[in-house]
Formats: sequence, C-alpha cells, structure tokens
Amino acid sequence: MCPFHGTSWSLKPLQFFVVLMAMTVAPWAVAQPSDEGPAWSQWRGPDRDGSIDGPPWPSSLSDDHLKSLWRVELGPSYSGPIVTGNRVFVTETIGKRHERVRALDRKTGKQLWETQWPGSMTVPFFASSNGSWIRSTPAYDDGKLYVGGMLDVLVCLDANDGQEIWRMDFPKQRGTKKPDFGFVCSPLVLEGAVYVQAGGAFYKLDKQTGQVLWESLNDGGGMFGSAFSSPFAVTWNGQTQILVQTRQKLCGVDPASGAILWSQTIPTFRGMNILTPTVHENSVFTSAYGGRSFLFHIERNGGQWQAAQAWENPLQAYMSTPVIKDGHAYLHLRNQRFACIDLETGQTKWRSEPFGKYASLVVQGDRILALDQRGELLLIRATPSKFELIDRARVSDQETWAHLAISGNALFVRELNAIAALRLAN
Repeated sequence: MCPFHGTSWSLKPLQFFVVLMAMTVAPWAVAQPSDEGPAWSQWRGPDRDGSIDGPPWPSSLSDDHLKSLWRVELGPSYSGPIVTGNRVFVTETIGKRHERVRALDRKTGKQLWETQWPGSMTVPFFASSNGSWIRSTPAYDDGKLYVGGMLDVLVCLDANDGQEIWRMDFPKQRGTKKPDFGFVCSPLVLEGAVYVQAGGAFYKLDKQTGQVLWESLNDGGGMFGSAFSSPFAVTWNGQTQILVQTRQKLCGVDPASGAILWSQTIPTFRGMNILTPTVHENSVFTSAYGGRSFLFHIERNGGQWQAAQAWENPLQAYMSTPVIKDGHAYLHLRNQRFACIDLETGQTKWRSEPFGKYASLVVQGDRILALDQRGELLLIRATPSKFELIDRARVSDQETWAHLAISGNALFVRELNAIAALRLAN
C-alpha cells in the first residue's frame, strides 16, 4: 500500500521497500524532524476540543508543504495516537485475540516498548462490518498512560517502560455486563482522577491506584450501557462539572460527588449518541444519529442547575465531533456532508457535497484540517459564508477512522493498519 501521496505527486516507488521493512523504519524516513509543539495528550487534543496552537498551517497540501517523515505497520485500531514531547503511543488488536500498546520514538518511529493483554470481541449489527478493533483513545498524564480495552478494562501503564501499574476490569471487579460494542469512551484525566463511561455507568477512579471513588449514571449495562461518547470538563459560575453524554441523555455531573446536576434527554436511533459534548460559552451543542442538533443553555438558578433548550436544527451528526470557531459549529453529518451552524440562531449556514463516512476535525485560526475516513486530508476554510475546500491530499490508501493528531508542525495519521508521521510546513 502506498503510505503517502497527493493529487499531483506520489511515493509509489517506495511501496515495495516499505512493505519489506514492515514494522521497521526505512532510512529515508529519518527526515528533517518536526518542531515539537503542545502534547496531543488525549482525545481531541490538549484542550479536548479539537483546537491546536502552533506554527500557522500553509495554504496548500502540495508536496512542498506536506512531507512524509516515517511510517510503521501495525495491527488494526480505531484509537487515535497520543503524542508527547518525544514519544507517540498507539494501540492495536493482534490476531483477534490480544490488544497491544506500543511506544514509538516521535522523530524516527522506532519502537521503544510494547505491552499487551488478552482482549478481543466481535461487535454486533452493522458496526461489525467495519471491524471489532480497539476503539478508545488513551490519555497521557504525568508519566502514565490510561488505556481502555474492548472487554471493559481500563489499564494504567508507566509511559516510560510500558509496565502495568494498575488495572480495573469492570466485569470482574464490579460484576458488570460486558459491553455489546466494547469500551469506546476515551478517558478524561482531571486533577487526581480519571473519568470514564464503562461498566454501564460513569466512574471516577483514583489515577494513582485505580480505586473507584464514585459511580454515577448507572443504567444497568447491556446494549444501552455500551456508551460511545467521551466526557468533557467545564467550569461555569466557579463550579467545575463533567459533561457526560450517555446512550440516551446529556448530563452535567459534579466531579466531587458524582451527583447529577442536570439532565436532558437526547433523541437518537438505538441510542447512537456518539459525539463528545461541545461547549460554547455557557452552552452545550450536541447532535445524534437518528435525532437532531441541539443547543442547550446551562444556567444556575436558586442554587439549582438547569438545561434550557435554545434551538434545534434538523441536521443529524453521526460519529464526528464538531469544532467551534467564532460562534459557529463545523461538523460532519450522517449524510457524509460537512455543515456549518450558527450557534446563536441555530441556522444552517452551508452544507457541502458528500465526502467519506467519517472525518476527524482539528481547527487552528481560520482553517480546519479534516482527516476523511477514505484516507484524504482536507484543508477547509473555517468561514460561515460558504464551504471552501482550500486543498486536499491523499495521505493513505487505507481507511483512516482514528482521530488525527497534531503537535507542532507534525501530523500523525493512524491508518487502519499503520501509523504515519507527516510534516506540515510553509
């Protein structure tokens, strides 16, 4: 498979060499290293909102601006890569029997360590057509890596050497049902705790020991316990709360006690409530498969929190969480189109032609980089006036379901069976 080519240039002569090297890194791959930037330490980046600071992106994705650094063959995974100052962490499913975590050198792709455990399952219904690989994106914090395995296990690893520090096996240790769709939620690390939707509930665990500190939003597990969304922390009126989207509800949870501060039902088809709650000022935007798009104002009156619906819009998102820029949400829809919604009015500003089934989005300034599921990288103008595709380049011949990671001027693309590091420069 050609690891990297654009519309006007190609690396196809290197295909045979790359295949022979398999999980090693070819000599040509040790290219000019990218400048280090903020760590991509968790789901959707440093602030968990799909935004990133760093060197300005170029206005083109031509071969003069987008270059291959290295590529490493891996087993399949939907987990996004995690990037720290000098390391890249990736997950993979091996032989439908084990889950493996690897640490790679950021500059060269050379493997530094690996660890694995038994963990494989087959997801039901239409989801199985895209594979049953590991899904949760890990989180890095203070020298530790928190990894969600498909069989509802949360594993804490020493990021320096891969040694296991603790493990929470929810079915074994909490007596919960194994999730029908696997562990999908990406862990949130906040202060001394890690928060996850697993075991049919929302949990707070001590990040040093794995001890359960509280359990909330317990719906009994089973199909509707297989939560898809990942939590998001926000502070309003001086109080921090964790926004949690279950299979059926959007909630605010007190991180100290686990108390539900407010709750709002989100209409969906078969509970496919997948997006991470997206915050704009004192409001939360969400959209669900088989439902609609909503904005809720979150307010505190007389000591009680409440969610008041500001508007609804018929657009249906699916798996892609939007990015927000200047009061507008840019999202990828169930019908495979991109769209822009004015968050003040709920008005649809534009819709694009169809693209792939999924796109992960990262915004910087007035530009959005979108990694399309078909292996294309799209550079889109973040403007409500019209859909403007600035440029596009094919970065993989495989599907690219995992979230794009960016640090400094380096891009990390998790192909279905590999990871590629690319350099984006003016």
